Amino acid sequence: MAKIKITQIKSTIKRPKDQKATIVALGLGKINRTVEVENTPQIAGMVRKVNHLVKVEEA
Repeated sequence: MAKIKITQIKSTIKRPKDQKATIVALGLGKINRTVEVENTPQIAGMVRKVNHLVKVEEA
């Protein structure tokens, strides 16, 4: 599997609890924090749920 870099670009203030939990599960939580993870179907689904809060790049 390919690795992807996920960067949080927007705040989770005034967002539903499930979106906040997804951000935490991805290892984010602060703006401009970046994580590098394997691109699995589970991660892709999580990114799709919060795609308006994050930026995704191939690593």
